[in-house]
Amino acid sequence: MKKIYLAGFDVFAPDARQRGAQMKMLCAGRGCIGLYPLDNEAACAADIFAGNCGLIDQADAVIANLNPFRGQEPDSGTCFEVGYAFAKGKPVFAYVSDARSMREKLGERDADGFAVEDFGLPLNLMLSSAATVVEGGFADALAAYLAAQA
Repeated sequence: MKKIYLAGFDVFAPDARQRGAQMKMLCAGRGCIGLYPLDNEAACAADIFAGNCGLIDQADAVIANLNPFRGQEPDSGTCFEVGYAFAKGKPVFAYVSDARSMREKLGERDADGFAVEDFGLPLNLMLSSAATVVEGGFADALAAYLAAQA
């Protein structure tokens, strides 16, 4: 059975454990094992970091929620996990609810006057290049991953 690490800011939600259980149930229904960050029951930062890297090491792939979190960009911890998985040679599938290009969403410049990249990608080029980005939700990204494996 393929193991999939379920990355995303969902772990900060009030119903984080229920969200994880739902994603893991969707995985099980498709013949996969979901590895959720809260499966790592560590309490201190160093142990959480090591445990989550260990879960990614065990995984065959990563599915990441790269929707905006606390601003215009995805959760920085999830971005690290995407990069870590990519560096380990693991396929990464990401989901976003709005796959318009960054330029379409934000304009030519942000509120501070910084240029917004114009590559026609829904996320920063480093994330868009490291992952297959799917518009929709977790189930859509899971289906895309499984279709790519067929």
